[in-house]
Amino acid sequence: MMQRRSLLPVLASLPLAARAQPAWTPDHPIRILVGFAAGGSTDTTARIIAQALGTALGQQVVVENRTGAGGNVASEACARSAPDGYTLVMGSMGTHAVNQSLYPRLPFHVARDFSAISLVVLSSCLLVVHPSVPANSVAELIALAKARPGRLNCGTGGGGTSQHIAAVLFEQQAGVRFTPIHYRGGAPAMADLVSGRVDLIFAPVVESITQYRAGQVRALGITWPKRAEELPEVPAVAETVPGYDFQSWLGLFAPAGTPVPVVARLSEEVAKAARQPAVAERLQQLGYRPVGSTAEEFASFQLAEIARMAEVVRVSGASVE
Repeated sequence: MMQRRSLLPVLASLPLAARAQPAWTPDHPIRILVGFAAGGSTDTTARIIAQALGTALGQQVVVENRTGAGGNVASEACARSAPDGYTLVMGSMGTHAVNQSLYPRLPFHVARDFSAISLVVLSSCLLVVHPSVPANSVAELIALAKARPGRLNCGTGGGGTSQHIAAVLFEQQAGVRFTPIHYRGGAPAMADLVSGRVDLIFAPVVESITQYRAGQVRALGITWPKRAEELPEVPAVAETVPGYDFQSWLGLFAPAGTPVPVVARLSEEVAKAARQPAVAERLQQLGYRPVGSTAEEFASFQLAEIARMAEVVRVSGASVE
């Protein structure tokens, strides 16, 4: 069951319409579109789920990266695809909540033009800096940023991505200002952090844990409200900035109008996949909290997130043309 701050009621079962119709069985490969570069958090999650989903459905499930516009390229491609269950998109808090408010001329609606399938994982970010940055704690980074307003470069996976929103919330609550450097995904942003081209990133754990453990970057904090069991030595940002809490999410969507039996089967199998011990363990090792939900739970969750992120974008003043 989901535990995301009671943003939605827990529904007991799928609707009668879904249970009354024969289960859908795909007869050719399925595509999962990803709006960010290979190796990033969204891509990694999509590939883990694709493998498990393919086994369950008896068909190959391939991941296709279509980068650009903060994930909107892949989202639009999915929204305009045939609603038959064979083209899906791995959406994120950024692509399917934030972007509705961030992009004033978005050519689709992040809820109305999609059929929610399942919330796959909740995730957090590590606040990581290049070793050359003279800060060994969140408090020291805040002091440095206040002494050098706007001079610290903060990499992101694109406008509206988890890296961007986590940084914006930190700036608001800590009273600092960074210069954002937007990339086409978290992986290239992390590559530039390791090389020293940017100073810091609020990077999803999956995109930063390897570099952190290799000593290529320095972790100052994690954005869960409390320390994570898998990284107990990394303080929560909230230990220095009281109340700071940033959690992102990834979930699977199909085009609007996808038949109920198709959505029901995909939702069921994705939820099962997220809860498989081997899959769940792999996701947890990457810093995720596996979920797996019904389509109805995820749809309600997404609507609440759209409203929540609209307020974050409004307060931040961010906008992307």
